[in-house]
Amino acid sequence: MKNVAVDVALAAVRQGAISPVAEPVPLAKAMGRVLAEAVLAGRDQPPFNASAMDGYAVRRDSLKTKAKQVTLHVVGESAAGRAYAGRVAAGEAVRIFTGAPVPADCDAVVIQENVVRQADVIDVLPDGCKPDGPSHIRKAGQDFKAGDTLLEPGQRLDPWRLSLVAAAGLDTVPVRKRPRIAVLCTGDELVLPGQTPKPDQIYESASHALMALIKQWGGKASYLGVEGDDARALHKALKKTKADLIVTVGGASVGDYDLVRPALEKLGLALDFASVAVKPGKPTSFGRLTDGTRILSLPGNPASAFVTAQLFLKAWIEASLGMPETSPFITAVTQGPLSAAGPRESYLRAKIGSSLQGQLQVTAFDDQDSSLVSVFARADALIRLPANTLPQNAGARVEVLPLDRL
Repeated sequence: MKNVAVDVALAAVRQGAISPVAEPVPLAKAMGRVLAEAVLAGRDQPPFNASAMDGYAVRRDSLKTKAKQVTLHVVGESAAGRAYAGRVAAGEAVRIFTGAPVPADCDAVVIQENVVRQADVIDVLPDGCKPDGPSHIRKAGQDFKAGDTLLEPGQRLDPWRLSLVAAAGLDTVPVRKRPRIAVLCTGDELVLPGQTPKPDQIYESASHALMALIKQWGGKASYLGVEGDDARALHKALKKTKADLIVTVGGASVGDYDLVRPALEKLGLALDFASVAVKPGKPTSFGRLTDGTRILSLPGNPASAFVTAQLFLKAWIEASLGMPETSPFITAVTQGPLSAAGPRESYLRAKIGSSLQGQLQVTAFDDQDSSLVSVFARADALIRLPANTLPQNAGARVEVLPLDRL
C-alpha cells in the first residue's frame, strides 16, 4: 500500500470516527465539553429594562425645560433585585442603581454626577437636562431574546460560553460523550520515568504529551504503559484493551523489531492507509480491528508522533465529537530561508512572533531531527511545506499550523 497524501489520510481518519453520543453533565463540569444540542434562551436577557448607571430614573418629558436645571421630587428607590413598583408622574424621579429594573413610566436615567440632592428633592444639572441625550437604559432582550439560539451543536464550551449557558438558566448541559482512547508505547529501549535505565535505554516521554493532548482535545485517555519488542506480549496487551481508539507509539515501520502491525493483524486489522507522505511521520497508519476498535499507529520518534498526532489524532477526536471541520492553518512570513521540501509534505517546528507593524512572523528551528523533544517544547507552531516546494527566501509567505499550547 503506497504512501497516501496528508489530505487523503485526514479524510480517512475523519471517515473512521465513531458516531457522537450525547450525555447530560452538570454545568459546573461542562468546561471543555462539546455541545450535543443547541442552547436556546428560555427568556429575554435582561428580562426587564435595566439601568446601565447609578442615578435617577425619570420621564423624559420632565426634562423639557428652558431653565438651566430641573427640580424633581424623589418618590422611591429601585435596586438590583428590588424593583420600585409604584407609578412615576411628571416632575418625579426614582433613585436607581446599576442593573435595577427601570420603573414602567420612566424612559431615561439621569446619572448621579448630573444631580444635586437635598432630602427627597433633586436638581438636575444642565448636562442632565437633555431630552434627546442617552437613556442609560439596557432594553429588555438587548443581550438575547426568548427562543434565540445562543450556541450551536458541535461548539466547545469555554469559560465565556459557559457563562452564556448559565445566563440561559441551564444547570445541566447536553454534551457529546468523550471518546475512549488508549495509548500504548512500544520498544525495548524504553523505561518509565523514575526507573533506572540501562546504558542503552531512554525514558519513555511521548505518552505524557499524547495523554495531555487527548484530554485537551476532548478525549478520555488511558495509558497502557510500555511493551517491549515482543509480538506475543503486544498481542496480549492489545487484545484485552477496551477503547474506541487505540494509539500505538513506535514499532510502526517495517524493521525486524517493528512488531505492532503483525500483532494487530492477529486481531483482524484492516488498514485504511499504511503510511503517509509526510515528514516527519511517514510510518503513520490507520485502520480498525474485527471488533470495530479503531487503530492509529504513530512513529516512535517524539517529533514524528507529535506532528502526526496534531494532524490525525486531533482530527479523529473532533470528528468523533461531531465538531465541524475547519482549516487549522494561518499565514505568516518566514524570518529565515527554508530548504526545499522533498516528495513528502513537510512540517517544520517553529516559533511565531510579530513585527512592530503587527505582521505575523514565523521562524523555523535550525535542528529538525525527529527525535528532539526539547525543540518541540520550545515550538508553538509547525510550518507546512507542500511536497516538492522549492527553497524559500526570508520574507516568503507560508502556511502555519499553530500548536495547542497552554
